[in-house]
Amino acid sequence: MIAASVPVQRPADAKLLVIDPRQRISHLPRASFVELLRPNDLVVANDAATLPASLQGMHVRTEIQVEVRLAGRRSLNVDDVTHFDAIIFGEGDFRTPTEQRASPPTLLPGDRIRLGPLRAVIERLLDHPRLVSLEFAGTPGEIWSGLARHGRPIQYAHVATPLALWDVWTSHAALPVAFEPPSAGFPLNWRVRADIRARGAKFATLTHAAGISSTGDPELDRKLPFDEPYYIPRSTAEELRIGKACGGRVIAIGTTVVRALEHAASLRAVVEGGFGIASQRIGPQSALRAVDAILSGVHEPGTSHYELLRAFVDNDTLERASGELEAHGYKTHEFGDSVLVERSAVKDRGESNTSMRRGTVRAAG
Repeated sequence: MIAASVPVQRPADAKLLVIDPRQRISHLPRASFVELLRPNDLVVANDAATLPASLQGMHVRTEIQVEVRLAGRRSLNVDDVTHFDAIIFGEGDFRTPTEQRASPPTLLPGDRIRLGPLRAVIERLLDHPRLVSLEFAGTPGEIWSGLARHGRPIQYAHVATPLALWDVWTSHAALPVAFEPPSAGFPLNWRVRADIRARGAKFATLTHAAGISSTGDPELDRKLPFDEPYYIPRSTAEELRIGKACGGRVIAIGTTVVRALEHAASLRAVVEGGFGIASQRIGPQSALRAVDAILSGVHEPGTSHYELLRAFVDNDTLERASGELEAHGYKTHEFGDSVLVERSAVKDRGESNTSMRRGTVRAAG
């Protein structure tokens, strides 16, 4: 597959691969997404706006240039911007592929880093030599101002043009808490949202601090996704309850929405509004409680995004889909094409039968 290299959120020729509940695969223009909706369906998108989370600066002790990529935060509170988890690279920028980036100097607790108008200190290392907890100096207003003046969107080498913030904000962006864009929502402009309502479906949002997609280090990549805070409005939880009661489907726009809704559903019998931290990993062994389908970008095998799709369909179906994506020239990454994957009825039956067999064994024991 080819990486999308032009920062256009809604290209006219965008493609959509569809996997239906019977694991049949079809191809449509992405603009046809709304036509697949039914009355009482609920489309849920992540309304997080993207932070300028890439910061160039200097590691003061060694006087070596570094790039800091903010990658995690404790809450969604706009005043809680003193502490961030971050990944630190050595000299260079996004033009060098992430896996080829230079390592930073040896990082130690107490090291200071100058990032343009911002000053930060490394509080501690977080289970990897390049993953650290940073504390920024200054008031929340000063930190926000420094990020706005000096930061830029996290970017990868497949897009050669430097990205601006408006390239990575969705049309429904609200609170600036995402570290990379919740890009599955790029196709949803105001007209699409009106068309969703015209189909008798509903549109709702939640806020999830979408994290980074790649670190360039295989060991660190295996830790992805990091724990991510989210907020589900009561109105969204209520729309979900009503839609489910009326036989509608919950269609998540992106993996972050799946993580938030499924984490909330794992805590109680129903999804309730409120704050939480999505700490779980979703994969082939996950039992989906809230989400029926996902509209996502095109992701390559081995990524955490691809692993999440294994909760919806089995490996054979995803392998067939990967072959179809390759054969039809689908584009990957945030400005690429899309897939719509509905939870497999075949997979659900298999899991149900397995659970019944396990239950029989336990009862017999």
